[in-house]
Amino acid sequence: MNFIRWGAYFDDYSYSLKSNILEFIIHIPFAYFNLYFLLPKFILNHKYKEYLFWLFASIFLAYMIRTFLTYYLITEDIWPETNKDYKPYNINYIVAVVIGELYVLAIVTSVYLTMVWINERNRNKALIESQLKIKLEFLKNQIQPHFFFNTLNNLYSLSLQSSSKVPEVIIKLSKLMEYVLYDINDVQSVPLLKEIEYISNYIEIEKLRFSDVVSIFNIESEIENVQIPPLLLISFIENAFKHGGVNNKKLIIKLNVQIIEEQLHFVIINNFNPDTKTKVKGGIGMNNLQKRLELLYKSSFILEEKVKFNYFIIRLQIPLQYED
Repeated sequence: MNFIRWGAYFDDYSYSLKSNILEFIIHIPFAYFNLYFLLPKFILNHKYKEYLFWLFASIFLAYMIRTFLTYYLITEDIWPETNKDYKPYNINYIVAVVIGELYVLAIVTSVYLTMVWINERNRNKALIESQLKIKLEFLKNQIQPHFFFNTLNNLYSLSLQSSSKVPEVIIKLSKLMEYVLYDINDVQSVPLLKEIEYISNYIEIEKLRFSDVVSIFNIESEIENVQIPPLLLISFIENAFKHGGVNNKKLIIKLNVQIIEEQLHFVIINNFNPDTKTKVKGGIGMNNLQKRLELLYKSSFILEEKVKFNYFIIRLQIPLQYED
């Protein structure tokens, strides 16, 4: 571009070609010396005075080499563009060369630093995503032993009673384990219908342990293609049985799923006995859920808990995900 520009401007393509080749032979090592030596050694170590000293020393060396080679290889008129007879050490010529080198240096450094910034941003993004995936996997894996520990306790209680329900529990438990071990293995999301089926199997197992449980599942919207993170809702169900089933003759659990304005609304309501004196030891389920929601959705989710009369109500609202 410089060759064509100045060649056309002065109608001297021969001089323009030779001068540009000479200039770029000097520009290139000077620019790389700044990028790969001066910047890392001085700027990154906050040695700004040393950087300026070596920068202008390099510019002076570039000026000397350029002037010498121009004079002996191209033309004794070292600055013909001005249509004046300048000497090699004229102050105007020196300033012009220095500004020219700084101009080239500024462009090259800007491009280089932009590339470094983009690469660093992508690397940090990949690192954050990797860390996020590790945290989510840890929390998801933490839920599984927590859940199966509770279920095995239930199974143990039934076995002590020599209950005929034990084989049925084992079959349902095997289906739950199949879902956890195979269906959600190394996946970021699962169909909401699958998650509901998983919850239903869990409720059926818990019904074998509690004497009187009524569960009502209400789906008010089309959810065939809706996806959610795996094992996201099970903590609500566990919580309902754990706290609602204490000293409660009849446990009622109502679940409602609805889609409103590209948001999934999940509500679970369970009754509890307000007169009970028993203190239930807190588990990791709800704390785990809160951490997962923060990692997955940051601040774009709503999780509310409240008590109304003798009912405990939890409402979750998350952005919709759809099947690819």
